[in-house]
Amino acid sequence: MSSVAHPAGRIPGRDALAWAIYGALRPWHALIVAPSLLFLATLALMLFHPPDFNFHSVDRVAFGLLILVVLLRMCVLQQPLRCGGTILWPMLALLVLAFCGALAQPNDAETWSLFAAKWLVPFTLYHLAVYVFNDERSLHRFETFSLIVLAYLSLTAIFFMFDAKQFIFPRYILDESLGYHADRARGPFLQAVANGVTLNLLGIVALNSFRRRRLRGIVGILFLAALSLAILATKTRAVWLSFALSVLVLLFFSPSRRLRRACLCLVLAGGIGLAAVVTLADRNTSLGDRLQEQGPVIFRMAIYQAGWEMFLKKPLTGWGAADMQTELSKRISDFHQEQFFFHNTYLEIVVQYGLVGLLFYLWIVVDLFKLGRSRNPAGFPAGSSFLDQEFRSLWPLLLGVYLLNGSFVVMNYQFVNGFLFTVAGLLVAQNRRNEAIEPSALKY
Repeated sequence: MSSVAHPAGRIPGRDALAWAIYGALRPWHALIVAPSLLFLATLALMLFHPPDFNFHSVDRVAFGLLILVVLLRMCVLQQPLRCGGTILWPMLALLVLAFCGALAQPNDAETWSLFAAKWLVPFTLYHLAVYVFNDERSLHRFETFSLIVLAYLSLTAIFFMFDAKQFIFPRYILDESLGYHADRARGPFLQAVANGVTLNLLGIVALNSFRRRRLRGIVGILFLAALSLAILATKTRAVWLSFALSVLVLLFFSPSRRLRRACLCLVLAGGIGLAAVVTLADRNTSLGDRLQEQGPVIFRMAIYQAGWEMFLKKPLTGWGAADMQTELSKRISDFHQEQFFFHNTYLEIVVQYGLVGLLFYLWIVVDLFKLGRSRNPAGFPAGSSFLDQEFRSLWPLLLGVYLLNGSFVVMNYQFVNGFLFTVAGLLVAQNRRNEAIEPSALKY
């Protein structure tokens, strides 16, 4: 009788439970199989979360979910937990120092947001990228994501420069009560230097894609022309300087003939764009005004002098986050603002954490430069991979752009930090693959 009532021995209750479990686990399975998609989605959400403002927390949810998914994937695949080389220790030390400083203001949401953007996000994404981007398919996705973000930021900057603001999204970019430099192309970062350094970094990635013929024809030409105009639209001298230097370095020293031609096109496009902007719109004489403007220079010199005096008073351990801001406000009497910032990553680190913190940061920088030294083993398909040998020659240039702009702004932008340290994680993952192919390769 039981066989008639329940054909094939099925038990309805157990079937329903099995389907419920299957339905609940299926999204997790999809995320574990393709964690690179979640990683890139998290980076995209971070792009639209500027620091210093209580915006949405969707990126924080995605960030936590990404950590959980990668850990689950490691358990399923039985991957060993390996640190990303000696760079782990200075990054961890600065993370601890920053966390202790944040504990002094535990109820301030802005303090925790800055802690995440400057230290927690790059530390975590660097280590997660090693496990996520470990094959050609995931690297292809990362390169595609970089090109899409570059296209978006370039178009947004161009729309802003030509006053086509109806096409700018999200609309908070146009809100003059938020952020800084409302008269410039500042993008979703709400700060022109951060937008410019991101355009510069992504532009180098796009040039690498052009060299490998991932970008070609009219699409490649449009990318190069849009990049030049977007950099111009930031109206920021530090961005102009770093972009000009990076293009000139590639133009004269790159071993790739195709890359040198692309840089020559960038120079020509930038010159034509500058001439067109100045000629077609009188309001854009502000570009010339930016070159001659002295007010920001005087203000920054006063900030730098006050910071240097604070460093001399507490050179070893620094002032800490809360006392640093209070003391800096006391020392700046000629300017009246609610808050003062150093506009220099290295000065802020040495004043806040002392020489100890600066030495840890320099340790990180040295180890980052070392990541590009490893060579692809014999038989590795040259030019076929996003991280081929010629990309490794571009890695010091990427770091140079980041570090140069860090002299003019505090790098507290989580997308900028996260993107750079993600690329560093990609290099670590490839170095490990190279080790497996050629045991004599350098270890990181």
